[in-house]
Amino acid sequence: MPVDNSIKILIIDDMQTMRKIIKNILKQIGFNDFVEAENGAQALKVLEGKTTIDLIISDWNMPELNGLELLKKVKADDALKSIPFLMVTAEGLKENVLEAIKAGVNNYIVKPFTPAALQEKIDAIFASNG
Repeated sequence: MPVDNSIKILIIDDMQTMRKIIKNILKQIGFNDFVEAENGAQALKVLEGKTTIDLIISDWNMPELNGLELLKKVKADDALKSIPFLMVTAEGLKENVLEAIKAGVNNYIVKPFTPAALQEKIDAIFASNG
């Protein structure tokens, strides 16, 4: 079943250019509803706010609260733990990936990635959550 393109996606990356790239890729594959945060701490404020988020796409390496710390906080929160979480990382380090999986990440993608690769990861997340 295809993913509902009207979902609201929270994009978290400390680099504005990377957030823009991710947004552009998401637009190419049909998504148009985004909220941005530049680190995990900012993302938590968004998540605890009034906005309903349907998917989190977070960078791993960020100041204040990194992607893994954010993932752990999201998965430990009953109100947030069901939100699918896609980790974006520049390192495909096996230990990191295993740590993220242990913490409950739904999927991960290594930078740089193609629109098709991102689409595949999002489809896989929603297929397994369905």
